[in-house]
Amino acid sequence: MCGIIGYIGKSEAPANLLKGLKKLEYRGYDSAGMAVFDNGRLAVAKTSGKVSALAEKVRAEWPGERFARPPVGIAHTRWATHGSPTSLNAHPHLDASGGIALVHNGIIENYRALRARLEAKGHGFLSETDTEILARLIGEFYSGDIFDAVCGALHQVEGTFGIAVLCAQEPDRIIVARRGSPIVIGVGVDGECVAASDASVLVEHTQRVIYLDDNDAAIVRADGVEIRDLDNVPVTRAVVGLDMAPSAAEKGRFAHFMHKEIHEQPEALANAIRGRLDFTRATAVLSGMGTSPRELSELERVVMVGCGTSLHAGMVGEYAFEDLADIHAEVQQAAEFRYRNPILDRRAFVVAISQSGETADTLAAVREAQQKGAFVMSLCNVVGSTIARETGRGVYLHAGPEISVASTKAFTSQVVVLLMMALKLGRGRRLSREDGLALARAIDGVPALVSRVLEADPAIAAVAERFVEGEHAFYIGRGLMHPVALEGALKLKEISYIHAEGYHAAELKHGPIALLAPGVPVVAVACDVPGKDKTLGNIEECRARGARILGVVTEGDADTIACMDSVLTVPPAHPLVATIPAVVALQLFAYHVARLRGCPIDQPRNLAKSVTVE
Repeated sequence: MCGIIGYIGKSEAPANLLKGLKKLEYRGYDSAGMAVFDNGRLAVAKTSGKVSALAEKVRAEWPGERFARPPVGIAHTRWATHGSPTSLNAHPHLDASGGIALVHNGIIENYRALRARLEAKGHGFLSETDTEILARLIGEFYSGDIFDAVCGALHQVEGTFGIAVLCAQEPDRIIVARRGSPIVIGVGVDGECVAASDASVLVEHTQRVIYLDDNDAAIVRADGVEIRDLDNVPVTRAVVGLDMAPSAAEKGRFAHFMHKEIHEQPEALANAIRGRLDFTRATAVLSGMGTSPRELSELERVVMVGCGTSLHAGMVGEYAFEDLADIHAEVQQAAEFRYRNPILDRRAFVVAISQSGETADTLAAVREAQQKGAFVMSLCNVVGSTIARETGRGVYLHAGPEISVASTKAFTSQVVVLLMMALKLGRGRRLSREDGLALARAIDGVPALVSRVLEADPAIAAVAERFVEGEHAFYIGRGLMHPVALEGALKLKEISYIHAEGYHAAELKHGPIALLAPGVPVVAVACDVPGKDKTLGNIEECRARGARILGVVTEGDADTIACMDSVLTVPPAHPLVATIPAVVALQLFAYHVARLRGCPIDQPRNLAKSVTVE
C-alpha cells in the first residue's frame, strides 16, 4: 500500500527521495510528503495528490540550498486509512517539538487509547491519523537517544508498522523498524544507504540489501547499518543480492506498465518453468517445497489461501490437485481463514499464494496454519518477502518486477507453478507416467501459446472498441473456465471502472440474469474444454434477452464461434493449460477497453499493489 523511502549519503536527499517516490507510485496512494534536515531543524513538505505535485511544491517553496544541500531525509506516499487524503493527513508527521519526523505504513490498532493518554498530557493533534499519535509518542519517550525513544514507543503499540524516523538532534542517522509491514535496507557503496518499503526503489543505488524481520529496528547511517530488536538486543540479518535490473522498472516502448507486463508473459512463464520439468520421470522438480515423495504421499488435503487475483489462481489449482493427485483440494479467502478456526493438522498441505509476499491477510493465514501444525509453503514472486521467509519453503515465480497494480504476469506464473505442483503431487500418488508426461509437455509449451495470443493484440484492440461505452458487463464460465471468468471480470473493473461481475455460467439464471438488458455485454469463456457444451446453452439464454456476446473461443471451433457476436480466439491446449492463454486474451481486452476510456491504467483509483493492512 503506502510507500516509504529514506536516504542518507552524500548527494541531495530531496532529489533522491522524489525519484524513489516516483518508483513507489505503482503501489497506490493519494498523498505524498518528505522531511529533510535544514540548518539544525527539520523541513517538511507534503500535499494531497501525486508525487509530481509534491515535487512542484518543494521546488517552489524551498530555497535552492535547502533542496540541494541536505544529504538525509525520509519520504512517503500515503494510501488513506485513518482520515481523508489531505495535506494535513499526509506523512511525515511530527512530534510536539517539531524535532522528530515519522513516516509509517500499517495500522496502529490501539491508537484511540494512545491518543486519549496523550491528550490527557496536553497534546493537541493536527491530523486524523493514527500515525501522528505514534510520532507524538516517540517524542514523549525522547531523552537524547532516538533509537531508544522509537523502541520505547513501539512497545506501547498494537498493530502493524513499517516506519522511518528522523530526529533533528541526531542528523547522522535514520531509524527504521517493522512489524507486519516490510522494510528493506539497501547497503550502498561510497557512503550512502537507502531504506524503503519496496526493494525496487533500491536498484539504482545498490544490489545488496537487508530485509528486516518483524520487531527488528535498525540505525541506518551513511557508512553502515546496525540492527537490533525492540529490546535493544543486537541481531544479525543476512545481506542478500537483489538480482534486479534498473530497466525492469521502465516502460520501454509501451505506454503503460500493464501492457509491457502482459507482453513479458512468455519470458516470465519460461522463467517460472525453466529447470522444473523432469521429462524422464514425467514430473516436476520443485526443490523449494522441501519434501520427499513419501511425505507428499501422506498428505490428505490441500488448502490454498489468497486474496483477489491470487485467489483466482488458487481456484485453477484446486481443479489441478483434485484431477491429477486424487486429493481433496479447496481454496479459502485468506482474510477469513484465521477467523473461521480452520480444521488443520499435519496431513494438511497449506499453500499461501501472494504476488508480493507481503499481503497482510495471507500472512495471518500462514501463521494460523503453522500454529495448527499444517505443512505450510508459499508461492510468491518477491524474493525475501515476509511470507516467503516465514514459511521457509515454497516456490518463487521468477516473473520479474510487476509494477502495474493489476496483476498479469504474476497471475499466469502462479497458475503454471500450481500446475507443476499438482503434477509433482500427482506423480507421487496415482497419476500415470503417460498422463504426467503429456501434462509436462503441455506446461513446457505454455510460453509459445501465450506468444500466439500476444500476436492477436491489434485484433483484440479492435474488438475492445465495440465495448468501450457500456457501464456493466457479465463474465461467465464453467469448470476450469470459471476462475478465468472471475479474473477477466476483475481485470476489467480494476482498470476501466466498468462494473463487471464474474459468475459460474450455471449461476447466471439463479438471479443475476434478472439484470440482463438488451445490449449488455456478456463475456463467455467457451474454450474447447469439458463444460463447453453447457456454457453454450447458457449463452443462448443470454442471447434470448438481447445480450451482446463476446466469446473467448478456441481457434478453429467454428460452431462455437458462430454463437458469438464477437470473439477472442486462443490456441488449442490441454484443458488445465488452456486457462492461461484464455486469461491473457482477457487481460489484453481489459487493457484496451481501459486505454480507450482514458483511464489511469497502472494506478487505478483506490487500489494498491501490495495490501499490507487487513
